[in-house]
Amino acid sequence: MDQADVPALLSRLQSDEDAMRKMAVFKLQSSINDPSFADVFISSGGLNILRRLIMSTGGNTLAYSLQSLTRLLEVDMGWEIFESIGAGELVERVVELIVTHPLVNILRGAMSILVAVVSHPQASRDAIRIPGAFGFRALKPAVAVYPQFFEMVVSQLNSADHALCANALMLLNALMRDAITNDSSSGKSPGAVEEWPKFIKRLQDLGVIKSVYSLMQSSALQDLAHPLLDYQALTKLLLRKWRDVPVDLEKQEHRRGLKGIHLASAPEKKEVARPSTARAESIDDRTEGLAELPDTSKKGSKKHNPEKWRRLGFQTESPALEFDMTGFLGMMDLTDYVRRHEDGFQKLLLEQSSKPLHERCPIARASLAVTVILYEHFDVDTSDVEDAKNYLVLDGMKNYDKIFRPLLLQWPRLHTASLHAFFRLWKSTGAEQSDFEKVAELVRILVEQVVGQSPRIRDVHDVEEELAEFEYSRLRDLQMEVLELTFEDEWGQHLLQVRDELKHEALQFVKEQRIRSLLQGAWFPKSVAHKDDESKYQSNSWRYVKLSRNRRYLHYAEFESQLKHEPSLETLNEKIDLGTISSVVSNVSASQDDAMSISSSSTVKSPSHPPKQTSTTRITINSYIGRDDNSQSSDDEQIERPILTLMPPTHSLASEWLDGLLMLLNQAPITAETNKLVSLVSEYGLKIRLLNVRLDDGYVGPVEGAGIVPSREGLDDDYYYEV
Repeated sequence: MDQADVPALLSRLQSDEDAMRKMAVFKLQSSINDPSFADVFISSGGLNILRRLIMSTGGNTLAYSLQSLTRLLEVDMGWEIFESIGAGELVERVVELIVTHPLVNILRGAMSILVAVVSHPQASRDAIRIPGAFGFRALKPAVAVYPQFFEMVVSQLNSADHALCANALMLLNALMRDAITNDSSSGKSPGAVEEWPKFIKRLQDLGVIKSVYSLMQSSALQDLAHPLLDYQALTKLLLRKWRDVPVDLEKQEHRRGLKGIHLASAPEKKEVARPSTARAESIDDRTEGLAELPDTSKKGSKKHNPEKWRRLGFQTESPALEFDMTGFLGMMDLTDYVRRHEDGFQKLLLEQSSKPLHERCPIARASLAVTVILYEHFDVDTSDVEDAKNYLVLDGMKNYDKIFRPLLLQWPRLHTASLHAFFRLWKSTGAEQSDFEKVAELVRILVEQVVGQSPRIRDVHDVEEELAEFEYSRLRDLQMEVLELTFEDEWGQHLLQVRDELKHEALQFVKEQRIRSLLQGAWFPKSVAHKDDESKYQSNSWRYVKLSRNRRYLHYAEFESQLKHEPSLETLNEKIDLGTISSVVSNVSASQDDAMSISSSSTVKSPSHPPKQTSTTRITINSYIGRDDNSQSSDDEQIERPILTLMPPTHSLASEWLDGLLMLLNQAPITAETNKLVSLVSEYGLKIRLLNVRLDDGYVGPVEGAGIVPSREGLDDDYYYEV
């Protein structure tokens, strides 16, 4: 619409005919986001007309009027409508519409306007004429008239209209951010810091966390991505704000919080003035101030237990100092756990009290450690909202699982589940006080694995179950993988060299074990007939084979049956010089699924016909002998022929003797069982070394005085560098 048409448009907007007004305001909403048109509209008194339309009309006329004002504010114009006389009535009218009006198009426009009002900075290009015209304070008078306002806004998070749902969430985000960032720490009134926690608690009591959590796991992310991401960032801001509040016993609410934890532990009567029947009341999840616990009268109180706080798992009798890393957030987590699991808390304390001091699990210290673990896992100190928004624009839906972390909203439940996992690991590992950091590291890995690897749509209940049931052996394997990756990144070539050394040592160890099996000797059936049960053998005769002590000869002899005592070397009348053996061939498979024959040169001999199924294993020792007289070979050609055949009755015995013979001949082992044993020994050796080394062992730090810039006092420009 041309600027020259503004007077005619204003005239139609003031018409007594509803149809004419409706058509005029419909055209207005499509033109008013043009700054030049908006400037003429405002200078011609259009804001007063638009305000009257919002205050007095209904239906589509009202919807178009609200949309027009929204688009005007989007181009950063028309803010004076909220700074002039009657602005309070306008805000109250918009609040009234949200509370009482059922039409979606009106609700969307009304919420958009309030988002702009709350989000508008207090200091703009022009001086604000009316204090409190914007921000959370601008809504307070209207909300006092319509106290169900917040309930209605939160209820719209469940709306089937995604645009309305997004606007409702943006309004809640704006209200929360303004309330959190404009407290007494910013120089406001002293009571403000007590107001915003109550406001946040009120929203959470209305179910905002549950609704947003469901939205994050839903398929509606494409339409709600930005407001959901903003709420996630606000959750981090709230956690960070609580962490930054130091625990100070000069504050009454902090003292009450600690007293609530103490009373919930069911202390002995001598520790308090009267029997403790009080329960630790709610310090709301991340929002409310400390619980309003009843004050215990000092009258008649006795001297408390000298281990009053150490009994609960603190390191000293000055618990406030131990919240240094977690701040008030740590106290809230501990109090929340105690409140929700008071019976379990008391039972655990009773169980720990029966143990020696060095074996007791420090409950309070464990809770604080879990708070730190979750804080670091969710990267609460970083809030990369804008980067994440750009990430969404560039990559779309495929990255939703990477950006959205709905489990962050379930912080209290994750803290409790992780703390229970801490107690379980402490018990299953038989940990002592000196092992605290080791158990905490296991919990850290557990959280990274279970919480970090959970997809966006996974329910928190399933996460809690996995934290409770995750096997310790799997956790240790993960820990070793993390250690290996960490050291590989840190040391690279050094770790590769250590692996090679350990593999060589493991090979020598296994070689000695296999050769000792040969030195011990073994019985082999000479001829075998198998029954239905293939583990049982019938043999007409037996052969006993044993390696000589000097490891140069293989002695053997045949017997009609196995003797009760092993024959001595002197009774074994046959022997083979190991130096004359040319090869050792067997149908022992390199992998248990392979039935092909394998030679000592690690070549697979594929028979011309498919191998017959056999119940026995054969090891054939070959040697070169001179040619026969009937042979047509040349005079100097040698022929390889078998000189001894062994039929081990078990796979393990076959593996020991085949690889033992190969290693005696300085050849590599080929069976799966031996190679697995070599890998096992080398891996255990590596793990033992990694567990005994810390990341900082290779760094001794700078020498004393390093990094200090020397003074040039008393020096001139006559100097040189010594190379």
